Amino acid sequence: MTVYDFKAKAIDGSEVSLSAYNGKVLLIVNVASRCGFTPQYRGLEELYERFQKNGFEVLGFPCNQFGSQEPGSESDIRSFCDLQFGVRFPLFSKIDVNGAGTHPLYEFLKKTRPGFLGTKRIKWNFTKFLIDRQGRPIKRYSPQTAPAAIEKDVQAALG
Repeated sequence: MTVYDFKAKAIDGSEVSLSAYNGKVLLIVNVASRCGFTPQYRGLEELYERFQKNGFEVLGFPCNQFGSQEPGSESDIRSFCDLQFGVRFPLFSKIDVNGAGTHPLYEFLKKTRPGFLGTKRIKWNFTKFLIDRQGRPIKRYSPQTAPAAIEKDVQAALG
């Protein structure tokens, strides 16, 4: 299995097959608009702008499971990201990343790249997964890891 085997709903409601990203390096992130880590949107957008021409994409998955820090509608989220951070990378509809309703993509990510001490739970907003060009998760980063700290790993994955 790879991330290309999954589908997700884009923030505009359309169904997206992640196979559309085949051959690209991806950074998949669960995001929230009212989190202490929300300023990471700026760094994520900077990475996206810097490396998109080389085959890099950031995929943002809003999640309201951590302190109800993503309570708005999809249009609220899109507007916030546009106005506050100029986000141009793809955003998806809100999903669950833990619990019974976990999106299948996140079940796969947590299974293939467990966290600290083997934990499979997503700890908080802005947990990041780096995916290679074959759709395989190669690294997991904690919410505290700033996007700038991932740059060298992105460059290495891009080859």
